[in-house]
Amino acid sequence: MTIGLEPLTIDQVVAVARHNAPVRLADDALAAIAQGAATIAGLAGDPEPHYGISTGFGALATKHIPSEWRAQLQRSLVRSHAAGSGPEVEREVVRALMTLRLRNLASGQTGVRPGTAQAYAALLNAGLTPVVQEYGSLGCSGDLAPLAHCALALMGEGQVRDAAGCLLPAGEALKLAGLTPVELVEKEGLALINGTDGMLGQLCLALADLAVLLPTADVAAALSVESLLGTDAAFAADLQAMRPHPGQAASAANLVKLLAGSGIMASHRDPHACTRVQDAYSLRCTPQVHGAARDTVAHVKAVAQRELASVIDNPVITPDGRVESNGNFHGAPVAYVLDFLAIVVADLASISERRLDRFMDPARNGGLHPFLADQPGVDSGLMIAQYTAAGAVSEMKRLAVPASVDSIPSSAMQEDHVSMGWAGARKLRRAVDALGRVLGIEVLAGARAQDLRSPLAPAPATAAVHDAVRAFAPGPGPDQWLSPQLEAAAAAVAGGRILAAAQAVTGPLA
Repeated sequence: MTIGLEPLTIDQVVAVARHNAPVRLADDALAAIAQGAATIAGLAGDPEPHYGISTGFGALATKHIPSEWRAQLQRSLVRSHAAGSGPEVEREVVRALMTLRLRNLASGQTGVRPGTAQAYAALLNAGLTPVVQEYGSLGCSGDLAPLAHCALALMGEGQVRDAAGCLLPAGEALKLAGLTPVELVEKEGLALINGTDGMLGQLCLALADLAVLLPTADVAAALSVESLLGTDAAFAADLQAMRPHPGQAASAANLVKLLAGSGIMASHRDPHACTRVQDAYSLRCTPQVHGAARDTVAHVKAVAQRELASVIDNPVITPDGRVESNGNFHGAPVAYVLDFLAIVVADLASISERRLDRFMDPARNGGLHPFLADQPGVDSGLMIAQYTAAGAVSEMKRLAVPASVDSIPSSAMQEDHVSMGWAGARKLRRAVDALGRVLGIEVLAGARAQDLRSPLAPAPATAAVHDAVRAFAPGPGPDQWLSPQLEAAAAAVAGGRILAAAQAVTGPLA
């Protein structure tokens, strides 16, 4: 993948982070980088102080640094800011933040030299992943500690994991990969650590995951509506048009496609045979909840795309050659939408768990066995699978508490308001993972309920999902060790196999 002056897309970030796509700097980017580096070199001898070039940092910005100490200034900045603590962050997250930092360097507005930017790209291409730890970023002045750990590896210090996942000293890993540590000069240490790349990278990964999970939620709901003897009448296009939210219309249209041709639903369309006037909210209001989630994701994606088009550094080189301090490193725009997504993801899981719970209760499941058990009493069926989903949803509700409303001042009150966007990103990743698990359990229950409705035939689309589930989970029968089935269901949801099975019949779902 070529990184030039144009913004990256979410898909490009994910390609490098998750699928190891190689990167190279375009000629226009290298030219812009060289021009920016020349601007910084021209200021290095200026007696007037320039932040990040001839001064200290943060609350020490008023301290002038003589020229003979400026290389040490940059090294010290990186070493002191590589102050993370706690568990290691996932490889794909580190690669995402490095990809985004490289895009910022490629703008030519940060002041690094071409060789430094190329060395950063080489680190990615060699599959060397700096060890970044959970705690250290407040989401303002950028994701300082996470980015500093990456800059430290570029200097040949700290620790990295190689492409095979082995932990090595950075200097040794660089040598084995045929790479040379970088000696930083004026402004370069600051340019390598001052950005929203960590929180934005995790947002890009979450959006990629939700592109699969949102339509899969409709698939899971369709199985539940069908097997709980619900109706698709409430999903009619004319009813949805009375409240013209685009996401709601898309979700309702998906449900209509998924349920088309269902023999199970046809069996109770006769009003004399079915006395139910209307379905419970968790069934009937699925398009309203799933649709609002879609509309929120559309807003979040717009914010992410604006951030992907941004140049984040302080100070920054303006297009007309000025070097100016600014506040663009503040993570508020990204932090807010990270929190917004955590709320949405929690609510999607919440309504999924409510549909799942209806399967468990013989008073509400339309004549199915209690807990979908083979021999109720002897067998417990999916009783505890619902507990697992409920536990995950409860955790997700706690994770939905906003991080961005918190701010702890730092740097001797120079940095007196921060975004906590990194924390918002970390909890969103946990929530997205949990959503896939809850949906997987609902799909598992829906498939088992289809079997219990036999000989009534499901819709072609939900039947295809049933068959996909049977590839990793058996149908009704004596209780078995359930955890492997739940893990397989979660993997099938997150990996897109459940969605692909449905779309093989319906065509693309919105």
